[in-house]
Amino acid sequence: MIQGLGIATVWTFDQQRTKAFFTEKLDFEVRSEVAMGEMTWVTVGAKEQEGVELALMSLDGPGLDPESAEALRKLVGKGVMGAGAFRTDDCRGDYETFRARGVEFIQEPQERPYGIEAIFRDDSGNWYSLTQRSDELDFSKDWA
Repeated sequence: MIQGLGIATVWTFDQQRTKAFFTEKLDFEVRSEVAMGEMTWVTVGAKEQEGVELALMSLDGPGLDPESAEALRKLVGKGVMGAGAFRTDDCRGDYETFRARGVEFIQEPQERPYGIEAIFRDDSGNWYSLTQRSDELDFSKDWA
């Protein structure tokens, strides 16, 4: 029986640079870093959330045929790959902290029917939602 999500993939042009992005700018922790032949298995996770990790997968690593690797490089490089949504209890405060650390935001915190959301990119161009959920969802407004 499935018990939940354990690992999600984040595609990266440079594992070490992306590891530094998550640990130094977002205050994540390294969960694993293991040399495995031609590749290194690197995972990071939010300090407050055990059991969920991001696998930082190299775009030139094993397991990808050349055509697929090139397609992924193009998509990640264009900045069209959304890699997930991170929960926060202070979207505006985290926005200011992360922005001061050099994180590129493509959307400042905005009110949404589900709470407050900002959107940022990692060092490879993947984008993420930073979301502070509202206690009461409000779908009565025109949010278009």
